Amino acid sequence: MVPGLYVVATPIGNLGDITQRAVEILKAADVVAAEDTRNTRALLAHLGISARLVALHEHNERQGAARAIEWIREGKSVALVSDAGTPGISDPGAVVVAAVRDAGLLVVPIPGASALTAALSASGLSFDGCVFAGFLPAKGAARREKLAALAAGPWALALFEAPHRVADTLADLHEALGNRDVVIAREITKRFETIVRVPLATAAAWVAEDPDRTRGEFVLVVEGRAPAATANDPLPILEALLAELPLKSAVALAVKITGGKRNELYQAALEIRARHE
Repeated sequence: MVPGLYVVATPIGNLGDITQRAVEILKAADVVAAEDTRNTRALLAHLGISARLVALHEHNERQGAARAIEWIREGKSVALVSDAGTPGISDPGAVVVAAVRDAGLLVVPIPGASALTAALSASGLSFDGCVFAGFLPAKGAARREKLAALAAGPWALALFEAPHRVADTLADLHEALGNRDVVIAREITKRFETIVRVPLATAAAWVAEDPDRTRGEFVLVVEGRAPAATANDPLPILEALLAELPLKSAVALAVKITGGKRNELYQAALEIRARHE
């Protein structure tokens, strides 16, 4: 193998989803850098692969990046894997990839299973574009600001969520986005895979009906909507943001979304607030 960093996608559930190329890379690599060596060791054992395993997770990613660069400069090949799916997609890996690229060294993607694309492909939703939001902030102002920003755009939305927060997230999405449809994809490629399409208005209740529906890993895909405003007419966006955020935060976010002038939007925000007082 040519010395470099090989970013290897691994199965998200069904082990049959490993690609032939991924198997060949994992067999041939000098080092396999894994988010959790225990999980990766089990996968490699299933594949009959004996490899040098090192831990590379979110807590040691910068040190791991330096080690990976050193190995590659020594002429070694490094395979980077996460617990499931593709490294760097809401998983550790982006820091290592950026560091290796900045060092002028080779980075090679080895694509494969992805919970995001699997959920989109089975959603049945039609969309011109989709925003991947990863995991929302757990709570507080950061969560409200993120939801307000997502609500202002016209695109379909895809996000990951943990089981203990999925019902609250569905309720928050309904409050922020209105009654669009949402596809709830749970345990994709696994034994209890579930993919349903329901209105956001009833989504949290649907999850609460059965304790099993709050188990596993979730991808949520929310249908898009027609644009409510353009950069030439930013006031509807500004008004929606003011309903959820402090004035300065709403103005700053409106500037980012619409490209409008800050001073003009700030004055408009003052007028909107005055009308509602």
